[in-house]
Amino acid sequence: MARRKFNAIGSTADIAFLLLCYFLMTTTMGEQSGLQRRLPPIPDANQQQQDQKVNRRNIIIVRINSADKLFAGSEAMDISFLKEKIKEFLTNPTNDPNLPEKEPVEANGKTYMKSKGVISLQNDRGTSYQAYIAVQNELVKAVNELRDDFAMQEFGRKFSRLNEEQQDVVKKVVPQNISEAEPKDTGKK
Repeated sequence: MARRKFNAIGSTADIAFLLLCYFLMTTTMGEQSGLQRRLPPIPDANQQQQDQKVNRRNIIIVRINSADKLFAGSEAMDISFLKEKIKEFLTNPTNDPNLPEKEPVEANGKTYMKSKGVISLQNDRGTSYQAYIAVQNELVKAVNELRDDFAMQEFGRKFSRLNEEQQDVVKKVVPQNISEAEPKDTGKK
């Protein structure tokens, strides 16, 4: 009789182990989401550092304060308007002297006019992660929509459907210039 108890305990442990293995193999872990950013290359040690000056009109400062209030330029705005504001800033459709300059760029055997616009994102140390990610998403959506528009105009397909060479052309003409500043106290305006 003692032998049967031992076998029953042994088979229970085996079943528990098999169930554990089953759940470990079939359960998916939560995916980690992050922001995809390409960092600039490491400068050559022999190359002299030079400060790159950016004209004030070519920069739009997007700030999020500790109360998660959003400012684009000097005006407070709801996040639902941010994407359109950034698209207008980067395209400068009316050649407004307060919006970014454009410069010619060679790509695909043609000359295109590329915006010199830079988006400077600043946040407060007290900014919530949700607000920060929501603003990041809107900035990236704006650039992605501009890339899709350009890709449709030049290649007749959306950016994601282009081959790598065509995507490189689109990225050259519509760059994603987002500068992120170290968090600081931006105030509760």
